Amino acid sequence: MTPSPVASSTQSPRPNLAFRRLRGQRSPGEFAASVRRAAREIGERVSCDARYIGRVEAGEIRCPNYAYERVFLHMFPGRSLTDLGFAPRSAVRGRAARPAEPVPLARTEFEFPHHDEESDVRRRAFMTGGTATVALASLTPFGLASDGPAGHMSAHPAAARGGRAAPEAGVGAVEEAIRRIRLLDDRHGADGLYRRAAAPLRTAFALLDAGTAAPGTAERLQAGAGELAISVGWLAHDSGRFDDARSHYAEALATARVAGDPALEAHAFCNTAFLARDAGRPREAVRAAQAATRIAAQLASPRLLSLLALREAGGWAGLGDRTGCERALARAQALFARGASDGDPEWMSFYGEAELEGLEAQCYSALGDWGRAARHARRAAALQDPHFTRNIALYTAELADDLARAGHPDEAASAGMRVLHLLTEVQSSRIQSMLATTARVLLPHRRASGVSAFLEQHASAPRAY
Repeated sequence: MTPSPVASSTQSPRPNLAFRRLRGQRSPGEFAASVRRAAREIGERVSCDARYIGRVEAGEIRCPNYAYERVFLHMFPGRSLTDLGFAPRSAVRGRAARPAEPVPLARTEFEFPHHDEESDVRRRAFMTGGTATVALASLTPFGLASDGPAGHMSAHPAAARGGRAAPEAGVGAVEEAIRRIRLLDDRHGADGLYRRAAAPLRTAFALLDAGTAAPGTAERLQAGAGELAISVGWLAHDSGRFDDARSHYAEALATARVAGDPALEAHAFCNTAFLARDAGRPREAVRAAQAATRIAAQLASPRLLSLLALREAGGWAGLGDRTGCERALARAQALFARGASDGDPEWMSFYGEAELEGLEAQCYSALGDWGRAARHARRAAALQDPHFTRNIALYTAELADDLARAGHPDEAASAGMRVLHLLTEVQSSRIQSMLATTARVLLPHRRASGVSAFLEQHASAPRAY
């Protein structure tokens, strides 16, 4: 097979005909499902859907990230990336292969890698340069331009004008921005990302409102804009900006209904239920979760229905209804036991056994059953994939609080110290708020050596507010 030639940054992408031939008679959706199955066989986690396959075949993805590379080479043993129609990684990563300046919502050169020099640079920038640096390093390729030395970011004017090629060039970058935001949030938390992520969202809706996209592109752009609104809403949610989050989720819900997109609508209701629980509106959480469940019934994803049952359980727990909560938890466990399926949405990559345990811990914590909550939180932290650093910090913070309230101050302080260590990599106001509550609960035990050390380190730790 002949690899696709490496196009310059000023040329249109060349279709990957070799990859298209490998798909054969299968639809893009069927082929994407086979990619996800192959990933599970080797313990990888990729968010592959029909849109991703379309981008590969169109030549928009010249070289896949390392996770996809391992999956593709597993699927087609004996072949190299160039045999599969991709450009050599060295050619894509070279300076000459990239434009000199950030291009608004332009095609990205390659997928965001899991472990490479670029991701290490971003990690170091996050840990040493603060929130503005990580936002600049991670989101500039997606429709942002720097307005000055302070690092303030705004939508590039050319993208906002919605030029003739903008919808076609922009839709892939909108989808890539969603993946990039989710990946950074999984590793580092929401603080420092939210305000920068709002700029590509504005650009996405400007492109959508321009109405110049072809029908197929317009559908992708609507779905992408809605998912991006949910991603930005989640960043607001996790950083304690509940009113902003509610607005973004409502925007996603409206987009879903206009587009007639049940998957997007279920996702928007799912996040709305989670927000309502955290904002102290448990009855609204129950209603939103039940609405999402009715919509998701047509999507053939037991895992999605399981997550929605957990959202409902959280609402019942907030209402103090233990019977309703445990009924929903039992439903969530039974649905989860059916396993993953090809109908699972791309955004649900975070939902595994660890998240199931973590959400159960939160339910029992809301019911005041601290011992049971601690057992679930401990399992959640132990089961979590190391990639999801933010979630490990979250589950461990839940464990610390549950142990403190259950009367185990030394164990609580030890868990709290682990969270403080993780907060050198993670910025999440939600986790910091949980840890501050734990510190207050532990104050009466401050004479114990372990508790004293935790309280001192917590008092001196920097805040992300």
